Amino acid sequence: MSLEEPRHQPDDTLLYLDGVTVSFDGFKAIDGLSLLVRERELRCVIGANGAGKTTMMDIITGRTRPDSGQVVFGDGVDLTRLDESAIANLGIGRKFQKPTVFVNHTVFENLELALAGRRGVFENLWFTLARPDRERIDEVLETVALTDRRHRLAGELSHGQKQWLEIGMLLAQDPRLLLVDEPVAGMTGRETQRTAELLTRLAEQHCVVVVEHDMEFVRSIARRVTVLHQGRVLAEGPMAQVQTDPAVREVYLGD
Repeated sequence: MSLEEPRHQPDDTLLYLDGVTVSFDGFKAIDGLSLLVRERELRCVIGANGAGKTTMMDIITGRTRPDSGQVVFGDGVDLTRLDESAIANLGIGRKFQKPTVFVNHTVFENLELALAGRRGVFENLWFTLARPDRERIDEVLETVALTDRRHRLAGELSHGQKQWLEIGMLLAQDPRLLLVDEPVAGMTGRETQRTAELLTRLAEQHCVVVVEHDMEFVRSIARRVTVLHQGRVLAEGPMAQVQTDPAVREVYLGD
């Protein structure tokens, strides 16, 4: 069966794309893409520039509307009918390549703002940090290894620490699905290793989809890899299988 044909959906399916197509000025950025991701899965998505990785995440998060196809989340929710805010409220969090933290606020305040972001406008007018919220922030700080930086301005953090803080801001909202775009770009070797450990731990409680170009990093965390090429799935499976696939080696790995 072709990788692009509709698939049987296991009971633990969290995200399902079927026959998704998007064109920009006549160019098909996504061309009949089908993809299935399960609960608490760590999935790596790789592919050359222009393969459709960013557009795929834009579709999932509501930034781009597909021309055709299905995008289904959780218990049958059609994401193509929702805007970005509604999709985020469903439990889909996205971290872009460049950190977008509040540099003039402390690490703690950034997480406090992320918690407040779960509430409506009127609720935020009277928002005060309750004990469960403080405990949640402490838990997130420990998860992203920033407990000892809690009172530091986010702008004083290293590049890697800013990436972890942004992941923490998403975690504060308790997402079911985390979309993470090139998390180790610009990191030191030690930061890269700690990020690999962090994402691996997060996949024990959340579904994590990582888009990354650093193949060594992908090899260090990959459980299942999807290779995109010209807006379609070229190959999919365990890393050991994918990296020996002749088509993948030809179009992506450079053999």
